[in-house]
Amino acid sequence: MEVRHAQLYDYPSYYDLVFGSDWKAEFDFLSECFERFGGQVDRVFEPACGTGRLLFRLAKVGYEVHGIDLNPKAVVYCNDRMLRHDLPPAAVVADMTEYQLTPQADAAFNMINSFRHLVTARQADSHFKAVAQSLRKGGLYILGLHLTPTDGRPTEGESWSARRGHLGVTTRLLPIDRDLENRSERFRMEYDIYTPKRSFRIEDEIEFRTYTRDQMQSQISDFGGFEIMETYDFRYDLAHPVQLNNETEDAVYVLRRR
Repeated sequence: MEVRHAQLYDYPSYYDLVFGSDWKAEFDFLSECFERFGGQVDRVFEPACGTGRLLFRLAKVGYEVHGIDLNPKAVVYCNDRMLRHDLPPAAVVADMTEYQLTPQADAAFNMINSFRHLVTARQADSHFKAVAQSLRKGGLYILGLHLTPTDGRPTEGESWSARRGHLGVTTRLLPIDRDLENRSERFRMEYDIYTPKRSFRIEDEIEFRTYTRDQMQSQISDFGGFEIMETYDFRYDLAHPVQLNNETEDAVYVLRRR
């Protein structure tokens, strides 16, 4: 199989297929969170929106949506889809450690580990500050990420597949190294692409900052601009919040701006 070494985010149609397959559970969870915790939510913001897989669906049911992403190809893909659905473009190229939305939003979300691309404490603090300043007082920030368990071993990799029409993608996330003292782990990400006429693989490396439960709690507490309303896992079951513990890996924080 042909192998291409490239940034996966430069292939937005494949990214959207792979990470868009679970959109319904996330969409329903966000909608329910807005209703339960957010008061009146009309205007929503997604830092690191990627292809806008959730933005355009929220826009279709009446929310005013705005997103940012560092990757210009993802932003073009997002806005082109909005236009195909007769919706206004929603995304701009910007850095989630700096960008502040005006007017402020009622709610923001970042669901699938994008926060962990911020590999220093300063970047994480800057991101929280930027999001807080993009939200009205009492606004929600719904943040999903993988934590590093301190009891037991962390999951050593993931693989999943998705198909749309004649396009199929199999994805693997494989650990390269993990340095918990320096709060860093690296993964190899592979896309195996299958079409009726060809197949090939795209490989990339991704670095994440690690967070234990206590480290994430400290990150939120030290910033001070948010209070934790509730915590969930990736089952996205609003009726069953979870108590995060030292074995937790999948965490979703519902934060409210003070």
